[in-house]
Amino acid sequence: MAEHIAPAQPHGTDHHGEKDEKRAVQSEIDPVVHLEMGDDDMKKDHLDYNRIDKEVAKYASDVAIHISPEENSRLKKLVDRRVLSIMIFTYFLQALDKGTLSFTSIMGLPDDLHLVGQQFSWLTTCIYIAVLIVEYPTNRLIQRLPIAKYLGCSIILWGITLCLHAVSKNFVTILILRTFLGIFEAVCQPSFVFLSSMWYKREEQAATVTYWYMMNGGQQIVGGLLAYCFSLIKAPPTGNALIKSWQAIFIAYGAFSVLWGFFVLWWMPDSPMRAKCFSEEDKKLMIERVRSNQTGMQDRRFRPEQVKEAFMDPQMYCYMLIAICTTLPTSGLGAFANIIIKGFKFTTLQTQLLAMVLGAYIIIVLMSSTWLAKKTGQNLMVMGIYVIPSFVGTIVLMTVVNKNKATQAGLLFSYYLVLSFWAAQTMAMSMISRNIAGQTKKTIVVAANFIAWATGNAIGPQVFLKWDAPRYFIAFATHMGCYVLLVLVIIFLRFYLASQNKKKDRIQAELAAASEGTAGVVDSDLVHAFDDMTDKENLNFRYVY
Repeated sequence: MAEHIAPAQPHGTDHHGEKDEKRAVQSEIDPVVHLEMGDDDMKKDHLDYNRIDKEVAKYASDVAIHISPEENSRLKKLVDRRVLSIMIFTYFLQALDKGTLSFTSIMGLPDDLHLVGQQFSWLTTCIYIAVLIVEYPTNRLIQRLPIAKYLGCSIILWGITLCLHAVSKNFVTILILRTFLGIFEAVCQPSFVFLSSMWYKREEQAATVTYWYMMNGGQQIVGGLLAYCFSLIKAPPTGNALIKSWQAIFIAYGAFSVLWGFFVLWWMPDSPMRAKCFSEEDKKLMIERVRSNQTGMQDRRFRPEQVKEAFMDPQMYCYMLIAICTTLPTSGLGAFANIIIKGFKFTTLQTQLLAMVLGAYIIIVLMSSTWLAKKTGQNLMVMGIYVIPSFVGTIVLMTVVNKNKATQAGLLFSYYLVLSFWAAQTMAMSMISRNIAGQTKKTIVVAANFIAWATGNAIGPQVFLKWDAPRYFIAFATHMGCYVLLVLVIIFLRFYLASQNKKKDRIQAELAAASEGTAGVVDSDLVHAFDDMTDKENLNFRYVY
């Protein structure tokens, strides 16, 4: 990566003015100080071993190595098999585990546990309050620990917790269990953001994030079908089963999650450097494959200067607002999905099956938005376009009264339309992995993003007030406010990232002119790609928007 100043000039009084000019140009970038780098370090034309992770240094080449398209494709398939497959199915299990509450809401769980008032809403909210509390410690552990081992152990623990849901007898018991479920599941999404940037090229990360995130839709499809099968279990007085349907679903999903956790421990590598399943040559090439990302590979050291930069970067606050504006509607709509659909006067069986259609729609939204962003190169613009159907659907839900079959179908279709804003949530997560460089800074930004994510999810169910059922005017009015704010944030973020890219273009041009074309202003060989510099420190880094 490029250094912070132009290449060194010979020492002497004749060059003092030129040096002052370069420093003045550089000062136009947001002030970030390399506490560990002196002037000599900044002039090196090779890897800075003081800043690169020791494990990465063993495999990283001094300069970029050309990898043919055929070789790149072969390496990606190896990574997909060991990493992407784990992320996709793990996220599917997590979404399925969380979705069980929505399905059991019409299987008799609220009545059996004697839930009243807003207590059902708190069973979703408590999960995200737990995530809110443990999010930063979790992200720090992700940076410090072998990531696959940490993920596998967390899956086992959340599977055990889910099984224990079946023995709940009252609100307090299940509230405590749901809180522990949130603690153990907090590792999932943040670890996937880190894994996506560690294993995949920048241009592949949007699709990678979409593949695992669309399992929210997958669980709606499979979950709806499985929930219908479990609903056929009849305990006394209507049947002879030893346990009730909602208990059976918790036990089955939890037990399978435990088994999957052990599989993750065995199958998934912690990093390209520690991947015993790959040859030494493939490890080197896998690291070279992501050199062009310029977001680093891994670094377990804590850099205070990167913490300061993270909190001064408007990007972080934009991603936090996007997270709140998308998860607040998502959480409520997810927890109350079956209750809302049943409120359109569908039977319990029809409600379970219609949830499958909702899942298919979510997958279509996420896949189409990712394809469109890749085709046009306009991530934020596509995000904004996909918020428009959410406005339309919400307005219909708030204004149309369910009078006959036609309005029933129209309300159901409008409910599906509302979920279009999911495209913004997914693409924002992929932008974090692509636009934030520096491992400590990334830890802070990812933690802040998921703290906001947890906040939105915690608030979401609370705006669905029991006395406001079945139309839920207050909830949908709150969602409208979220969509308006979301559009404003998207517009600002696009303007900000474009202006930052233009500023770097101008500064590089001025530095090149001041150094009379001396090589080094542009790090064309990506020598410093793994030096754990932040996106602001690295003049060669360009933001995607």
